[in-house]
Amino acid sequence: MLKIVLTLTAFVAALAVTVEADDSDRIYGEITTVEGDTFEGFIRWDKNEGSWVDILDGEKELPKRKYKESRRKYRDHETTIKIFGIEIGKSGWSSSASSGIRFGHIKTMEVIDDDAVLLTLKSGQEIELSGGSTDIGSDIREIIIEDEHEGEIELVWDDLETIEFKQARSGAESNFGERLYGTLVTRRGDEYTGYVCWDVDELFPTDILDGDEKHRSQKIKFGEIASIERYSSSGATVTLTNGNQMVLRGTNDVDDDNRGIIISDPGFGQVTVKWDEFDRLDFKKAPHQVRYKEFDGGRLLTGTVYTEDGESYTGTIRWDNDEEYIWEILNGDYRDVEFDIEFGLIKSIEKRSRRSSIITIRDDRSFRLSGSNDVDEDNKGIFVILSDGDEVEIEWEDFDRVEFSK
Repeated sequence: MLKIVLTLTAFVAALAVTVEADDSDRIYGEITTVEGDTFEGFIRWDKNEGSWVDILDGEKELPKRKYKESRRKYRDHETTIKIFGIEIGKSGWSSSASSGIRFGHIKTMEVIDDDAVLLTLKSGQEIELSGGSTDIGSDIREIIIEDEHEGEIELVWDDLETIEFKQARSGAESNFGERLYGTLVTRRGDEYTGYVCWDVDELFPTDILDGDEKHRSQKIKFGEIASIERYSSSGATVTLTNGNQMVLRGTNDVDDDNRGIIISDPGFGQVTVKWDEFDRLDFKKAPHQVRYKEFDGGRLLTGTVYTEDGESYTGTIRWDNDEEYIWEILNGDYRDVEFDIEFGLIKSIEKRSRRSSIITIRDDRSFRLSGSNDVDEDNKGIFVILSDGDEVEIEWEDFDRVEFSK
């Protein structure tokens, strides 16, 4: 009987480990260096990305396009500038645009230049991203991989050849622990819940929050913190899991030099909240771990675009003349909070004025966003490829709303 009990216990323990590994939300993969070394493990990217829901930021080149049909005569948006008959340049749209993609959509990454990568998505699509942030290129702050045999290894950009992303293997454990998770409340009372990145820097329970209390330096592991509340522009009240409280000052972790608190919400994307808008953050355990297999690499955007005079066009959509896949990101501001929303999680976009739009996501939450050409009059046009192959342009002044297909 004892033998049976031990065997059953071992089976249950093994099953628990397997389930835990299958539920891992952490970025995991195999890195091959330019010298041919291979390391496999959990990856911390540029300090502030560690989960599949986090966004890799960069810039993408915009292809030159030909237009078959326009709702109104298409205007050339590029104008030659001349002074005294001498051409000095051209004004108009840039040949590149800001872009981003959640890590879970990426199958492989190949470094192709000092500040450029070739991404192969799970869908088979290949895209090139270049600088534009510290995520890509020599300005990256750090790349750490936790290799099973070599331990924690820090790499620099010039070390990288390729990265193959994959689900964490069964039984893999991270020294950093689980991602921080919680609910942030703004000073206006809005709430955002998801994975936490504090000061665009700290992600894990082992990371440190710094501050001074009564002229004494304090270094507190985030795993020991129950909540952080804004005390003033120059301080924060920190409540520990044991109930103790302290007011900390003197560092950008706890004052208005804080670079922002990022909340990555699996339901739409992420928000970045600045210190002046921050009120309180309560940490808690994540109810669900977003796994690598939950991302599919995306597909083309499709739906129906409606104009103000009642016309409608259904087909493949290119938003702002550059976003055309569901993995791409819509940007905007709402009450001093920066939003990055994945198009595939958007239900509809409705113009409310020249300067703003209502974004409704698939769980029916809505946000009125402004401050970006994705959502205001600087939009470069909404293009719809119809079933007959014709392409129609709807300019912002004519646009009413779009309803995206699932």
